Amino acid sequence: MIQFQQDTCGDLDAALRREWLETNGIGGFASSTIIGLNTRRYHGLLVAATKPPVGRMVLLSKVEETLFIDGRAYDLAANRYPGVVHPQGFRYLKQFRLDPYPIFTYEIKGIEIEKSVFMIDGENSTVIHYELKETNRPDLPKSSRLEIRPLIAFRDYHSTTHENGAIHRGVEQGQERATIAPYPGLPPLHLAHNAAEMRATGEWYRNFEYDAERERGLDFVEDLFNPLVLNFDLLARREASIIASTERRDVAWMADYRRSEIARRRAIRASSPSAEEFAQTLTVAADQYIVARGKEKTVIAGYHWFSDWGRDTMIALPGLTLPTGRHEIARSILRTFAKHVDQGMLPNRFPDAGETPEYNTVDATLWFFEAARAYLAYTDDAMFVRTELYPVFADIIAWHARGTRYGIKMDSSGLLSSGEAGVQLTWMDAKVGDWVVTPRSGKPVEIQALWYNALRFMEDLARRFGDEASHKRYRDMAVAASLSFNQLFWNEQAGGLYDVINGASLDSSIRPNQIFAVSLPYSTLSEERAASVVAQVQEHLLTPYGLRSLAPSDPQYRGRYTGGPAERDRAYHQGAVWPWLMGPFLTAYMKVHRGSEAARQQAALWLAPLKDHLADGGLGHISEIFDGDSPHRPCGCIAQAWSVAEVLRAYVEEVQARRPVPGADVAARRAPRSASSIAGG
Repeated sequence: MIQFQQDTCGDLDAALRREWLETNGIGGFASSTIIGLNTRRYHGLLVAATKPPVGRMVLLSKVEETLFIDGRAYDLAANRYPGVVHPQGFRYLKQFRLDPYPIFTYEIKGIEIEKSVFMIDGENSTVIHYELKETNRPDLPKSSRLEIRPLIAFRDYHSTTHENGAIHRGVEQGQERATIAPYPGLPPLHLAHNAAEMRATGEWYRNFEYDAERERGLDFVEDLFNPLVLNFDLLARREASIIASTERRDVAWMADYRRSEIARRRAIRASSPSAEEFAQTLTVAADQYIVARGKEKTVIAGYHWFSDWGRDTMIALPGLTLPTGRHEIARSILRTFAKHVDQGMLPNRFPDAGETPEYNTVDATLWFFEAARAYLAYTDDAMFVRTELYPVFADIIAWHARGTRYGIKMDSSGLLSSGEAGVQLTWMDAKVGDWVVTPRSGKPVEIQALWYNALRFMEDLARRFGDEASHKRYRDMAVAASLSFNQLFWNEQAGGLYDVINGASLDSSIRPNQIFAVSLPYSTLSEERAASVVAQVQEHLLTPYGLRSLAPSDPQYRGRYTGGPAERDRAYHQGAVWPWLMGPFLTAYMKVHRGSEAARQQAALWLAPLKDHLADGGLGHISEIFDGDSPHRPCGCIAQAWSVAEVLRAYVEEVQARRPVPGADVAARRAPRSASSIAGG
């Protein structure tokens, strides 16, 4: 359980850097800081997915809470306004904990009130509950009343709301329910409640400031609308409940919703592959990225602002679903993306507004093969792979061999070439206007490693499925790719691999992409070369939180991820630390050290800072990136799917040595012992 006492809650800087996240399994979420002061435009008590898992709208931004004890007002809320934080309810916040959802404990004049927030799984509904826990007073107050003022935004979660005359101020009142429909075309907000009194207001609260957006160079000022006030008598009824939802809900069901959600989360925690708290926390976090897309499942790449991306989904799938035994979900995700393969390509992302998927990626499709390989290794579900994936994979290989979008094509070397002016195709995809920061056109090193891995996987599948002609074809393609890769990519002087080869241009930048040539199950490198690659990455790129995207010695290195969008994009893959890369690094490290006990202990030590990080930034999660320079401040999304997934996978498979035992027909080949032995394939 992650918890903070009054010393942290009362320290504004310490409190604001810690954020909680609740999700609903369909792309919606609720989130704020541990003191309820919103620092992002993405913070809100109900961010609804109107076109699950996208179309996300901030409906209910927050609630202003005031406790009246014998007529005296005590504000529990906190907001940033120009030049001031007001009110300062965090002064009364005795404790914050995740148990299993956010619970805030306030103490005022000897009266202790506990507030909890959770979402109902499968729908756009947030439950906000208050309970009078105990009174450390010699005498009971004559009156104790809680006043709640909902503040609504009703806007796309990438934008901000400003005072306007178009808003409809009316409130539809019903039995223990109020309905607000401020703008046409947007879903109404229903507030089920057990308040003793409700009255309409219709007031604007102006000039909320969001610190994180100010730092990011974005619009950071917002006005919010207060349509009504709810009053709860805490002496007559010790509990106060609100269900904010796009559906009509009955507040009488609040306790059942809570019991159901607690049981659901206990079951998720119980699916952890280890009894250790680190693995259990990551297992619970992993569930929050798995969401519905129609009747199937997909993966939200990161909170607060990412949707489901093909690349992120395929990289994250093994860690999110396989060590935790959620194989049916893995199968559903693979099925979802198989249906969207087009011209031999997996979608790069599904846009926020639900438009046609985008296909500007060269690596997402190749990660699809590795995700399926991992699924097969854990489940031995050959029937699913043969009937639903193998034909799709065969078509993908054929498209890549003859050429598909963006110049993606196997050339005479047997390797994959790709690139088109102004288009970013690899995972290093930052773009400023028309400028691709890290273009990597030609032959990026990780694309070749993934291509070889896919060919070898297909070779094994073809043999297993009795497809002899395809088996020989894939084997010959893999041998050709292996020979070319070792001839072209080995940088003898540096003792590592070139990052990109584009004709006669050899990019010797020291980047983490070369680690995949070692970490992937089917590796074409000799043991000597693999060990040299790992040593180079360890020396230049390894930090306590992951791998830098570029060595600090490089003139293009940027060690701080700060400033406006353009400045941040220049640092995104030019030095920023990526925690997800710790997974492949540890796998590669364990490979070259033959899984020794000493290597396992070293891997555990390297993961220790990420254990501590779970109580910083996005609580219970791992951030998207960190600054390249010490002290490696967490940046980007507070919760990233592949960060959680790869750290969990590496912890289970490498540190705890709990690897799947694949069938003999799909076992990964051991790397050859020397470069001279590669010619044999």
